[in-house]
Formats: sequence, structure tokens, C-alpha cells
Amino acid sequence: MTARTTSGPAIRVQGLEKSYKQKKQQLRVLRGVDFEVARGSIFGLLGSNGAGKTTAVNILSTLLKPDAGTATVNGFDVAAQGAQVRESISLTGQFAAVDEILTGRENLVLVARLRRLKGAGQIADDLLARFQLTDAAGRRVATYSGGMRRRLDIAMSLIGNPLVIFLDEPTTGLDPESRLEVHHSVKQLARRGTTVLLTTQYLDEAEQLADRIAILHQGRIIANGTLAELKQLLPPAQVEYVEKQPSLEEVFLAITGHDGNGSNNGSDSGLATTPPTTKEPR
Repeated sequence: MTARTTSGPAIRVQGLEKSYKQKKQQLRVLRGVDFEVARGSIFGLLGSNGAGKTTAVNILSTLLKPDAGTATVNGFDVAAQGAQVRESISLTGQFAAVDEILTGRENLVLVARLRRLKGAGQIADDLLARFQLTDAAGRRVATYSGGMRRRLDIAMSLIGNPLVIFLDEPTTGLDPESRLEVHHSVKQLARRGTTVLLTTQYLDEAEQLADRIAILHQGRIIANGTLAELKQLLPPAQVEYVEKQPSLEEVFLAITGHDGNGSNNGSDSGLATTPPTTKEPR
């Protein structure tokens, strides 16, 4: 059984590099990435499509080997101690990995048995209740909404009580209501002490969920801090009657070189954004 480390950060990444061969050229996806994730926190890795978010997650979950640099998860080196890392984590990819022919409960029981856990039925029932899926437990997953499938997918990831869970763009393709359902589930994970590394291209998602946010741009971390710290990267708004604090979207556009008018100085963004709003004080 994997020792459960209780001191130090849950994730530590130093100088991580990764390149791929593309048309006889080396495509540098990660160019010396550094960050740490505190235990029991939600860490948002924010970036546009192709920024390297999924590559970083795949390295941390031992699916890829880095070209350079080091990374530890739960105190274990991802390159030298892959088995211990895998026993400490769970990974939820961009698409729900559920069996649509089985019921929700059957999916959970199957995973519990594959992990050779005792009381698979009780484990399934507890997770169904925790993720508000008890009423749909006996229905085939093919009848579930997108949000329900995602919640079931996350529930399956928690079987075995992993210390760290990676959520790679968990709300991509979901409607707004389903996204809110997933957001609620993610917040519950952190409240129970699970460390969550969340990758997303939705600015509002990172703003609402993450305790700390790192912005990955062109293979490098160009900003890392709390939402309040990131907002301080911009000068305070100059207004006469109402002070408008910069949103995370404005911070992101400013430090990545976007002008906010649809121009990105020659690089594609691919980020999903929401229109900024100004709120009057009450």
C-alpha cells in the first residue's frame, strides 16, 4: 500500500520540458514549467488550446515521460516511482469514460471490483448519494445528461480515495447547467481534503473554483498566484464614481499580449470567455 505523505506540497513541478516531433521538427510544448500545489487545494492550470495543459497532466499521471525537469506527486517522483504515483492519484480526462450500457451503479461497482476493494456495492451507493445520483442509479448511463455523466465519471475516479485527482478540462462541451453541476462536485472534493489539479480554458471556471491559478502560455508559466494576486498585476482602474476591479479575463488578456479587441498579436487563443460586466455597489 502506498504511504500517504502528509507534509510538503501535493504536487511539485520543476523545470519540466517536453517536445514532440512534428514534420521533421521539434515542437516544444513545455519549456521549463514550475509550480507547486498545496494539499487539499484546487489548483487551476489555465491556458489556451495547445498551451501544454494536457501534456503536463499526462506527465504528472505517468502517461508521458518528461524530456527534462522533475515532478513529484504525493512525494513520489513521476519518472522513478510511477507505481506509487498511480496509487496516489486518479485522472479524469476530457471525455467521460463511462460504460453507457451499464447503469450508473453498475459502473461504480465494476471499478470498485477492478480495484479489488471490499464492499463494492456500499462504495457505489455512498458515491451515488455524494454526487446526487441515487435516483438515477438504476438507469443506463446512455439516458444520463452530460452533467450527470461527468459527475458519474468523477465519482468513479474517487473509488479508492485517491489523494490527488487530475481533472483535464472537465466541463468541455457541457451546457451551462451541467457545468454548474460539475463545479459543485469539484468544490466538494476540496472540502473533503482531496487535492485537485484542474485544467481549463474557461476563465470564469478558474476564477470560481481555483484557490491558486497558473497561466500556461506558449509552454511556460507566465503568472501564478491567487485571484487577488493576479488582479494586482494590472494597475487599479481609474474611475470617477465606481471602482471597477479587473476580472481574471482582463488579467489574462493583458499578460498574454492580447489587446482585448480580437487581436492576439499573431497567436491563436482558442479560449472561451464571457463578456465582462460592471457591477454598481449597493
